[in-house]
Amino acid sequence: MKRPVPIYEPLYSLKPIAENIWIVDGDLIEMDAVVTKLPFSTRMTVIKLANGQLWCHSPIQPNQALFDQLDALGPVAHLVSPNKIHYAYIADWKKRYPEAIAWSSPGVEERAAKQKIPVSFDEKLTNEAPEAWAGQIDQLVFKGSTYIEEVVFFHKDSQTLILTDLIENIELSKECSCWHRLLFKIGDNTYPNGHTPRDLRMTFLFHKEIARKCYQRIKGWKPLNVLFAHGKCFIGNAEEKLPQAFFWLE
Repeated sequence: MKRPVPIYEPLYSLKPIAENIWIVDGDLIEMDAVVTKLPFSTRMTVIKLANGQLWCHSPIQPNQALFDQLDALGPVAHLVSPNKIHYAYIADWKKRYPEAIAWSSPGVEERAAKQKIPVSFDEKLTNEAPEAWAGQIDQLVFKGSTYIEEVVFFHKDSQTLILTDLIENIELSKECSCWHRLLFKIGDNTYPNGHTPRDLRMTFLFHKEIARKCYQRIKGWKPLNVLFAHGKCFIGNAEEKLPQAFFWLE
């Protein structure tokens, strides 16, 4: 099978970022880009809270080997949809962990209903961290886009900023076609100069000052690491990379 963008093996395995925080890389998905379908790698983040419960950000495609690892680590208690695009597998995870709380992001319930995807949520994410993880994970609804609002998170102990689509840093493989390379170049979201994708930046055109205030808030958290769903993360170099990625708000 040709892989236009690399996968980050081993897949469906907990990979530590720091104490009590892991990423899990999944297989490729294809996103509709109107003229074609673009391949993207997938990733979720797992945090073990102080009470031993697991907080799962943007759950990827279900996998029994992953479930086994999580069950050995602690009870899965929180399933987080960080934006209205990242929710498709929450219903499957909810079947596996019916006691877990499914957290909705702005607009996700409306999108799921429109796409006729059967998923239900228990609680809504806001600018304030709920009691379940207050003091451990800060959060903010990143506003200003006319298309999407993403909830961003900051794991205090590891100084890790957790984004989803606000930064993409797509690595291209030798198997990537010229057509896909051109589209990614137009998107301005490729390694090593990962940015907020160009199409997403355009949706902030009329409310850039609102976005800038949100950016200054997350920059003020002084992250060491930045995790996101697609492409190579920024590990240990956030001070340098974050302003580059958000150059349009600097």
